[in-house]
Amino acid sequence: MAACSGEMLLQALVSCAGTTLAAVAVSMGLQMQAATVKAVGRMDFRGTMGVSRETPVGMTDIQLLFSLQTDAPKDTVSKLVQLTERYCVVLRTLTGDCTVRSEIIS
Repeated sequence: MAACSGEMLLQALVSCAGTTLAAVAVSMGLQMQAATVKAVGRMDFRGTMGVSRETPVGMTDIQLLFSLQTDAPKDTVSKLVQLTERYCVVLRTLTGDCTVRSEIIS
């Protein structure tokens, strides 16, 4: 079964957050034994499928989950996650003020 667009959005978020996490960890000089990033999105498919006009289309809630194995202190790990959230392009686009415009070009 092919991934739906909502799943692809979550995959993009996880990919960006994981890449950003790794770069920030290197910048901070942190040694990581393992790191896993997961995203869980909630949506009501009645909106997407056009079953209910009152139901929003798209995700209404996304939870980003970090499983990090490191000997770093808890406050350092918290800082790592804060900086990852700050510099993750996909996360910042989802939570920021990005303007999306549609245009017919041909």
